[in-house]
Amino acid sequence: MEFTCQKDKFSIPHDVSYINCAYMSPNLKSVEEIGKISISKKSLPYLVQPSDFFAPSEKLKKEFAKLINVKEHQRIAIIPSASYGIATAVKNIDIQKGQNIIGIEGQFPSNYFSWKKKADKVGAEMRIISDNSIQHRGRNWNDAILNAIDTSTVVVAIPHVHWVDGTKFDLKAIRKRTNEVGAYLIVDGTQSVGALPFDIELFDVDALICGGYKWLLGPYSLGLAYFNHKFDHGEPLEENWLARKDSDNFAKLVDYEPNYKPYAHKYSVGESSNFALLPMLIESIQQLNTWGQENIQSYCENISKKAIQQISEMGGNIESSAFRGNHLFGVQLGSAFEIDILQKAFKKNNVFVSQRGNAIRIAPHVYNSVGDFEKLVGCFEEAWIRKWV
Repeated sequence: MEFTCQKDKFSIPHDVSYINCAYMSPNLKSVEEIGKISISKKSLPYLVQPSDFFAPSEKLKKEFAKLINVKEHQRIAIIPSASYGIATAVKNIDIQKGQNIIGIEGQFPSNYFSWKKKADKVGAEMRIISDNSIQHRGRNWNDAILNAIDTSTVVVAIPHVHWVDGTKFDLKAIRKRTNEVGAYLIVDGTQSVGALPFDIELFDVDALICGGYKWLLGPYSLGLAYFNHKFDHGEPLEENWLARKDSDNFAKLVDYEPNYKPYAHKYSVGESSNFALLPMLIESIQQLNTWGQENIQSYCENISKKAIQQISEMGGNIESSAFRGNHLFGVQLGSAFEIDILQKAFKKNNVFVSQRGNAIRIAPHVYNSVGDFEKLVGCFEEAWIRKWV
């Protein structure tokens, strides 16, 4: 069955072309309604049952495990932000003087500062890999990462796709190389998971960290993380009561159980039972599982391919499809467009995208249509310098 536009499931006005999910997703109508119900739950606290502290969390972990193909949902932790998940990974990896940590140029700060602080503290090298190619940038950048990994590499900390322009990194090849040298692979999936298929069995990453308010279509201040067996005996950032064995026995909480629940339970943030936000994220991930990430990718490809060709013919440089997702890509403007005119055209036509450096970041989802991309192309045509020569 052909996958069709799902804009009716969102509240975006028909005259608005919001092609900017990489900035922040809109709520599904169903998520908004569940949020209204959930936030009112605390108004009648006597109706909150002990099971409400545990059952929704388990349900959320199971839905996310299904999304990323994890057999043991107990390896999922509930986090408030990507930086919290990254900090958890940093705390539990032994990094020594003389070793190196590999990141990429222009990486989102949440996946940089914790690693840099640790590297500076112990005397390790923070090795930032860049590539300034105009053509074949994705391929060259991936090759540069592989070439930078050596026997002193302890961690490769990268996203699946770059948040600025959607460059996709070859996690299978990078995992193979990190295994050869015994290095960890820590992936920020905030700009990919939910729209671009991610398979833990395939990529075998050590940790996957995801903020929930972008491609997971969830609320702000709630995310999810996967930690593999290497983190089973680590230490959490905080000591919250929910992480302890038998914490569902309220009468014995003052016995101070010394043991954690198994796997990644201990890495969940305190108050992870969040009665308002958890039901919203459960609903959004259930919808993503129903749609299928492969269908989201195919749909985004179908509605954008003609526009990509047209913008490329005007002089906008867009990475080849082999090294980017269909849900997020950048247009390097170069000297082909007048940026001030382009920004005015976006505003005039209710087209919402992001500018990141000299690139226009375009991030469609299933609420977008071919018509949205026709409006986008019209904006580029207005700003096309060759048009006026």
